[in-house]
Amino acid sequence: MSKEKKSAKKANYISGKESRKISSENRKITKEFEKKRNRRNIPKEEYMTQMKDSNNVVEFDNLHTYFFTDIGTVKSVNGVSFDIPTGKTVGVVGESGCGKSVTSLSLMQLVQRPQGQIVDGAIRFNTGKDVYDIAKTPNAEMRKLRGNQISMIFQEPMTSLNPVFRIGPQIDEVIELHNKSMSKNEVQTRSVDMLKLVGIANAEGVYKMYPHELSGGMRQRVMIAMALACNPRLIIADEPTTALDVTIQAQILDILRNLKNKINSSIMLITHDLGVIAEMADYVVVMYAGRVIEKGTVAEIFDNPSHPYTIGLMNSKPVVNKVVDRLYSIPGKVPNPVNMPNYCYFKDRCDRCVAACDGAYPGEVKLSDSHVVSCYRYSENKGGEA
Repeated sequence: MSKEKKSAKKANYISGKESRKISSENRKITKEFEKKRNRRNIPKEEYMTQMKDSNNVVEFDNLHTYFFTDIGTVKSVNGVSFDIPTGKTVGVVGESGCGKSVTSLSLMQLVQRPQGQIVDGAIRFNTGKDVYDIAKTPNAEMRKLRGNQISMIFQEPMTSLNPVFRIGPQIDEVIELHNKSMSKNEVQTRSVDMLKLVGIANAEGVYKMYPHELSGGMRQRVMIAMALACNPRLIIADEPTTALDVTIQAQILDILRNLKNKINSSIMLITHDLGVIAEMADYVVVMYAGRVIEKGTVAEIFDNPSHPYTIGLMNSKPVVNKVVDRLYSIPGKVPNPVNMPNYCYFKDRCDRCVAACDGAYPGEVKLSDSHVVSCYRYSENKGGEA
C-alpha cells in the first residue's frame, strides 16, 4: 500500500472510543436544541420578525444547518445567504452534496431531527401579512405554513405518494387541513380542478387511481397539483424533472411556469440541469460544499460566470453542434464535510489559484448590484484577477 493511501486511510479512520466520545458530546448538544424547540407557549415576539426588503418572499441570512453524527459534525449548510423575490424564480445549482436540498428542507423545517439542527442564522418568510423567522418558529405554527404558504415538489413522486391510498384522498388531505370550512364535496371538486389545472385530461378517473397505475409524468403532475392546492406564496421544486424523459420535462416546466404566473407565486428551483436553470430562472445561486460561492441574475451567471467552480460547471455542459472527444469534468472531489479546510473549499480543485488563495476563506465581492462572488481573484481588482 502506498504512503498516500495509508495517510488517506488514517485520515478517514475513527476508533470506537473516539466515536463514542463524539456521539456523547453531540447528544448533549442536540438535547439542548430539542429542549429549546419543544417549549410550550413560545411568545410570538420570539419568532416574528421584519424583512430587510419587503419585495422578497424569503430571505436566507447566514443560515447554518448541521448534522451531529457519530463520526463528527457535518456542516451541510454553512453560512448561506440569498433572497427569493416575490413572483420570481430562483435557481439553486451545484453538484450532489453541496447543501441545496438541506437548505430547502431547513425552510420547510423537515430536516431530520434530532441529529439535524438549524444552529445559527435566520430564514425570514413573508406571508404578506406577517413575517416569520422559520428557524425559530414552533411546530404548531409551522404546520399552518407548511403546505399552505410554502409547498414542496419532491424529487421522486413514487416515494412521496402513499402507495396504499388513492390519488384523490391524498390531495384532499392537504386541502382539508388548511381549509376547515370547506365541505367534503367542495374539497373533492377542488382536488379534481387541480388535476385538470396541471394538464391531466381524465381528472375524475385519475382521482380514483392508485399511484402505481400512473406513469412517471402523471405522478409528477399529481405532486404539482398537491403542492399548488392551497395557492402557496412559495413553491420549492427539488429536481422535479430528474426522473422524466425530455418531452415530459418540457411539459412539467411549462406547467410550473404558467401556474406560477397564474397564482403569482415564487419558485425555488433546485436542479443539476443548467439548461433548466437557463430556461426557468430569473436569478441563480451557485452552491459548493455548503456555501454560496456565486449568485446573480441568470444573464450575469451565464454570460459572465466568475467563480472557477461556476466556470467549470458551464464547461461541463454539452453544447449543440460542438464535437468533443470527451466531456469536461471538474477534477478532484469535494472536501470531507466533517473536517472542512480553513481556506477556500474549492482551492484543491482549482486551476486558477492566486497567491491570496493561501489565506482564509474569501469574503463576498460585488461585481455588480446583483452579481456577487466569493473568490480572491476579484478581491483587489473587481474586473479581473488579483
